[in-house]
Amino acid sequence: MNLRLRQHVPVALALISGLVMMACSTSHSADYPSESSDSRYPEQQKPVVYQAFTRLFGNKNSTNKPWGSMKENGVGKFADFSDKALSEIRALGVSHIWYTGVPHHATSTDYTQYSISLDDPDVIKGRAGSPYAVKDYYNVDPDLATDPAFRMQEFESLVKRTHANGMKVIIDIVPNHVARDYSPFKLPNGITALGEGDDTSVAYHRDNNFYYVPGSSFDVPAHSASFDPMGGAEHPLADGKFDESPAKWTGNGARSAQPDVNDWYETVKINYGVRPDGSYDFPALPADYATKPIDAHFAFWQDKSLPDSWYKMRDIALFWLDKGVDGFRFDMAEMVPVEFWSFLNASIKHENPDAFLLAEVYQPDRYRDYLHLGKMDYLYDKVGLYDSIKDVMQGSKDVSVIDNATNEVSDIADSMLHFLENHDEQRIASAPFAGNAERGKPALVVSALNSRAPFMLYFGQEVGEDGSEETGFGDPSRTTIFDYAGVPAHQRWMNEGAFDGGQLTAKEQALRTYYQHVLTIAAFHPAMQGGFQSLQQFIRTASDENSTYSFMRTLDKAPLVVISHFGDDTVTGAVDIPRRLFSDSVVASGINMVDLLNNEPVATRVDNGVISIKFSLAKNQSLILSTSAMK
Repeated sequence: MNLRLRQHVPVALALISGLVMMACSTSHSADYPSESSDSRYPEQQKPVVYQAFTRLFGNKNSTNKPWGSMKENGVGKFADFSDKALSEIRALGVSHIWYTGVPHHATSTDYTQYSISLDDPDVIKGRAGSPYAVKDYYNVDPDLATDPAFRMQEFESLVKRTHANGMKVIIDIVPNHVARDYSPFKLPNGITALGEGDDTSVAYHRDNNFYYVPGSSFDVPAHSASFDPMGGAEHPLADGKFDESPAKWTGNGARSAQPDVNDWYETVKINYGVRPDGSYDFPALPADYATKPIDAHFAFWQDKSLPDSWYKMRDIALFWLDKGVDGFRFDMAEMVPVEFWSFLNASIKHENPDAFLLAEVYQPDRYRDYLHLGKMDYLYDKVGLYDSIKDVMQGSKDVSVIDNATNEVSDIADSMLHFLENHDEQRIASAPFAGNAERGKPALVVSALNSRAPFMLYFGQEVGEDGSEETGFGDPSRTTIFDYAGVPAHQRWMNEGAFDGGQLTAKEQALRTYYQHVLTIAAFHPAMQGGFQSLQQFIRTASDENSTYSFMRTLDKAPLVVISHFGDDTVTGAVDIPRRLFSDSVVASGINMVDLLNNEPVATRVDNGVISIKFSLAKNQSLILSTSAMK
């Protein structure tokens, strides 16, 4: 994504200061800027992504019965994302909403009255089912519609509302696997379903969409005697059996006709022309394409004979672009060949050059292949920055690991999306993580501000959701993705659909205000387009230096200095910054620093080529300092 700075930086900075002060006085404001050509508004300086688990977001039911049905525990709808809800999300500086769980996935809920086939709970995880076991890529999940007969129309209306509120839409595509019983309801003209026409007599054929275990029928995994896929409720297909002959390989690559209970047994793996021995049955992408533009990648694949799955997944992505979707989050992208991503992403960008392409990849030694050869825009910075910050928050590592993680991806830093929570990770406030949402404050400041890369916020994180509910298949500490459930702290902010925080506690309200302050700066401050400079070597403290982290975002007229304290005790000290890191115009202004979080001045001193900034930070406190060039 190409984000340009406005020419009148001081004017934009003054507005940033005003926006932060607006956030200080109110926890919600529809007056925050949207992506607009209006010259009063600064441009979005970097993407801020809001991940909303769509099924849970708008659910007002607080019953949370373990293994409860949709009727018992309730479910959120597309319609719950009202203009008010969307404007409040936008007020957090959000530029993109990732609506998680939109494509139709397998569920134990009966929708046969809408001519949707009944799914077998023996190959479903939870009563609601995993959104990553997609049953039909050409429709949306019926749970999410007020009227399931018009579910696609309701989604299209949500896309329009999101755009009207100044944000773009991201949905999931799960390229590696689909539901065990993949069965589209109605396909577009000229499109055939995955698996249709496969030669099931062989384990592998280049143009088969799935892998098979010839001569063997599928056996349901051997669960413990106490396991019940319906949690005690009745279902006509819950008999410990599932008819699949021959058996297909399981989504995580397990090749047995009876996968293990820890395998992704509810899914089957898609074949992209990777033979069972691991060799490739498609053309190699020349290494020099790592430096070639996206249109060269598009041209490269036009005259090639490719596996059938490549074309089917391309058609799926283009279908959603036609629905107004602005980008995709690709699940477990590293389980699919890089060459396929070159083909798919070039096809997507050919249709929409501004499409937002985010991939889940956990192998650092492959990051650059997926970015440069696979043409992803962004990857999760999970193994590096997220894991490092989590270690610091838990007290097992000192803050030096943050610089280590940052340095390891310095050449691709702009492409490494940052986050502190998502649907796969523990909630910050959960006991196994930090046990207190307040401990996430310094982590938020560091993660959101230390690069030009996008920052992602998981719904409920901003009000301290702790994920402690025992809802069924899902484990506490992570908000469930398998069950029908309510999300308590988020529901208090939602306030029966008013989306005004009316039921939040004072601490929850203050936390959301803090998130709004920080993310407004991340979204709109011009320094986000500046460079990164660690200041760790310049910190002086009277006590422990291993829990205080400082860095600078350099921009000639609008630098930011950030100091965050992860320790439990108050720390006092100074950061002695070399004069060379500030521009002449900033030095000439006297280096008067103000904390953007509370608009209070911070003591500075210029002496012998060093700008010294004194600080005293309490537990979990940060300073986000800007210069008087703002005024």
